[in-house]
Parts: sequence; C-alpha cells; structure tokens
Amino acid sequence: QVQLLESGGGLEQAWGSLRLSCASSGRTFSRYAMCWFRQAPGMEREIVAAISWSGAGTYSADSVKGRFTITTDNAKNTVFLQMNSLKPEDTAVYYCAAKAITYYSGTSYYYTRSSEYDYWGQGTQVTVSS
Repeated sequence: QVQLLESGGGLEQAWGSLRLSCASSGRTFSRYAMCWFRQAPGMEREIVAAISWSGAGTYSADSVKGRFTITTDNAKNTVFLQMNSLKPEDTAVYYCAAKAITYYSGTSYYYTRSSEYDYWGQGTQVTVSS
C-alpha cells in the first residue's frame, strides 16, 4: 500500500512563497504519475499541477500558471510544489496523489482528473493572508 505524506504547508503572507513536499513509501510499482490538488472550504477539489512519471511532462492549472511549479525527485520518491507569489485565494488544503503506471504511455503523459489517482495523502493546510 502506497503511503503519501505531505509537508511544508503553513501560514504565509500574500506574495510570499512556500514549498510543499510529498514523500511516498510502500511503492509496489516502479512508475507513478503524481499531482497536487487543493480544496478550499465550501469548494470542490481542484487540480493544481500534475507531472508524468518521468518528470518530462507537467501541467499547471491556469490559476497558478507562472507562479507554481511541480517537480519530482524519483530517486527520493518525492514530489514538490514550489509556490511563489502566493495570493489569498490560494488558501486551501493541498493534497498529493499518485497513480501507478501499469502500462507504457510515454514519458510525458500526466493525469488531471482526481478519479484517475489511486493513492492520496492526508493533506496540508496552506493559508495566505492579505
């Protein structure tokens, strides 16, 4: 059973930066596509960023494009979300998720729908004050 543990959340002022980390353990496949979702109070969970198993393909939601960057360190089984120029509307619980890659779909394919992911972390709170 894959376990995901997020860290790095907290309280930050607008225009500040935070770096989220998601460490995975118990991996039974060699390849996992990863992503970050977030959910604000009263809102649906939404995709923030996604990355292919190799790291070659990435996706960022329009709301964070140019401000957030997703990267992966496969040697450490960890995915990161660098968040710059934070805005109050970025306030949410951020979740890391993993999808086991059981067939070859290229090195750049990423997934953006929550239903496509097999494993989820507990979430880390990010609060941005104005």
